[in-house]
Amino acid sequence: MTSTLIQMTLIMACGAFWRLFNPGGLSAAQTRHVLTSVVYYLLLPAMVLEVLWAADIGLHSLRYTVLGVSCFVLALFALWLTGAVFKFQHKRLGAMILAAGFPNVTYLGLPVLQQTFGNWTQSLVIQVDLFAFSPLVFTLGIAIARYYGEDDGNTPKSWLAYFNAPPFWAAALAVTLNLNHIPAPAVVVGSLQKLSAAVVPLMLFSLGLALSWKAVTWRNLPYMLPVIVIKLFLMPLFALVLVGYLGFTGDHKAAAVMEMAMPCMLMGIVFCDRYRLDEGLYAMAVTVTTLLSFLTLPFWHHLLTR
Repeated sequence: MTSTLIQMTLIMACGAFWRLFNPGGLSAAQTRHVLTSVVYYLLLPAMVLEVLWAADIGLHSLRYTVLGVSCFVLALFALWLTGAVFKFQHKRLGAMILAAGFPNVTYLGLPVLQQTFGNWTQSLVIQVDLFAFSPLVFTLGIAIARYYGEDDGNTPKSWLAYFNAPPFWAAALAVTLNLNHIPAPAVVVGSLQKLSAAVVPLMLFSLGLALSWKAVTWRNLPYMLPVIVIKLFLMPLFALVLVGYLGFTGDHKAAAVMEMAMPCMLMGIVFCDRYRLDEGLYAMAVTVTTLLSFLTLPFWHHLLTR
């Protein structure tokens, strides 16, 4: 686990250095936008198609939905209760709920689990993302952002945006082919594998581009504690109890719990910007929880695999 985190840290550091020096006159924001667009519209759908086409899919896949939704509801209630007790400002509380509720299941979860447990975790990560958190992001996530923030008037009103996303269409196609037992041609599999191979390094590099020390301010420090406790400790602890009832065992159990222990997702920054939540607070949450996760993830790994 330690060597895996060191390797990932070095790739993320490349993104951080790019942020400092802007090679070729390309800023971190410009570079990250291009790379994440390539990943989102091409490389990630290719991986989804490759993995789910050959995955073991059935009613047991609902376990990932139950796990993700249950952990999100716990985080939502815990943060809402904390905000009610301490009377947090709405725009801050909305950003905190998004930060605590949605883990970075793909951009960090995928490389961490794949390098730690093996390629079989790609199926776990993709199913947790597509069957649990992505639908939540584009439904309850948007609803929370609108409730605690302000609608800018330009954002689509429909909560069905998830169904118009490239990874979803790739998943729908893959599941259809899978359940109808249509074999994947070798040439197609080879092409999908080559595209998929670029996902992890580009995700890590993009994550490094997104981290910024400028987002870390003393003003936001008091609001970090509940986010850190809920995101990095309470959610995986709850998941550890829940996975036993859902039938996860061995490495599958460890990987599922660690997926719930991932830091804040990056997409929340977009929601904070569109709905005028506290974007600086959310950016700090991403930076702080991501850096702290390199300490907490080895802790959970040791606890789950000893």
